[in-house]
Amino acid sequence: MLGAQRGRGVRADYRCTGATHGSRYEWAQEIQGTPFEKILRAASLEIELSEDGGSTAVRLTGRERLRGLSRLGSLWMRVALRRRLDEALDGVERALT
Repeated sequence: MLGAQRGRGVRADYRCTGATHGSRYEWAQEIQGTPFEKILRAASLEIELSEDGGSTAVRLTGRERLRGLSRLGSLWMRVALRRRLDEALDGVERALT
């Protein structure tokens, strides 16, 4: 359950849809039955880890397919997704350095 500053919490359930031990993990968001189902058809997140000259490179990839009229806001959704992924990568870097 994700908390909100105002109002009730929102479910954000994910399930693992694929993995390569130690190098790639992928999750899909369970959309049905949540407030997200009104705007999203599907959402997924993939994390790839690779060796990079003695350190580990981390790559996050997010995909969101919009539903109905929500597709008109696809540019803003891509910008918001990119910002969330950048913040997540910054958090990983802060946690590990």
